[in-house]
Amino acid sequence: MRRLFSTFARGGPGTGLLLLRLAAAATAGVRGAEGVGSASAAGLIGLNILAIAVAILLALGLWTPIAGSLMVLFGAWYAMSLAGHLWSGVLLATIGAALALTGPGAWSVDARLFGWKRIEVRDRTDRGRLD
Repeated sequence: MRRLFSTFARGGPGTGLLLLRLAAAATAGVRGAEGVGSASAAGLIGLNILAIAVAILLALGLWTPIAGSLMVLFGAWYAMSLAGHLWSGVLLATIGAALALTGPGAWSVDARLFGWKRIEVRDRTDRGRLD
């Protein structure tokens, strides 16, 4: 994961990525929950459950490149399959692509697991010395 992102955005950009992830997760979660309740075919129920799982991953900021890529596929499917919801699907796909390419930001599980760690090394020669 560290190879994908040289740094996890902090401050304002990190907060912006958090808001973007939460908005995408909320939309995908609601669309997936609506689909589970109304779908009759087993394949459609599976796809909607996958959308809910992707929403959870995005909300947590876990495996963001994978979840963002799946969001692109879900948004494209949503745009093409449901009449009248073209731009909603296009927006979901675009947000998914942006998150897959930019990363989750500092406020994410990915940043905690895969971010750069700071290790302090103390010199042993200074131990016990009084200056």
